[in-house]
Amino acid sequence: MSKGNIFIVDDDFAMRDSLELLLVAHDYETRVFRSGTEFLQAVPFLPFGCLIVDLQMPEMDGLQLLDRLNGRKLKFPVVVITGFGNITVAVRAMRAGALDFVEKPFSNEQIFASIGLALATEAAPIDAGVKREVVAQRLTKLSRREHEVMTRLVAGNSNKVAALTLGLSPRTVEIHRARIMEKMQARSLSELVRLAITAGINPELS
Repeated sequence: MSKGNIFIVDDDFAMRDSLELLLVAHDYETRVFRSGTEFLQAVPFLPFGCLIVDLQMPEMDGLQLLDRLNGRKLKFPVVVITGFGNITVAVRAMRAGALDFVEKPFSNEQIFASIGLALATEAAPIDAGVKREVVAQRLTKLSRREHEVMTRLVAGNSNKVAALTLGLSPRTVEIHRARIMEKMQARSLSELVRLAITAGINPELS
C-alpha cells in the first residue's frame, strides 16, 4: 500500500535517481521532473502529494517555482533541498510557503521526517491560532541576547555572520543557539524558522 505521492523536481539526475529509488523502496508513489517548467505542465493532472524541489536549478529555480504555484493558488506541501551556502534562500522559500528545508547532504531520517510532516498537512492541518500561543509562551523564556541571536539565525545567517553582526564570538553564538533550540523546543534550524514565522518574526533578510 502506498504511503503517499512524492514529486521530485531537480535538474541533477543523480539526486533525482537516488531519491526516487529510496522513496520507492519505502512504498511511496513517486514522479520525477527535470525542471520547474516540466512540473508546472504536469501539475493540473497530479493528485495531492509532497513536492521536493531543489533550490538551485537553471531557468527556473525552486523559489521561482514556489512563486508560480502560489500565483496559481496550488497548495502542494513543499520541502526544499539546499546545498551549503543557500540557507538564506531556503528561509525565503519557507516564508513563501515551503513547509520545510533540508540541507545537503541529508540523511534518510531527515528527508523522511520532512516528507511525513508534509503529507500530514492534508489529514491534520495545523491549528495556527493555538500554535501561536504556544510559540509566544516559549519566546518569553528567551533572554534579550538569545532573541537577537535567534532573529539572525532565522534570517539565514551562519553562526559566524551572526557573531560578526552582533559583536560576539562564534563560540558565544553557538552557546546561545543551543539554548535557543532547547527553550523553543526546536530540533532543527528549519523547525526554528517555522516557529519564528508562526510568531510573526520577520527579520530583514540579507
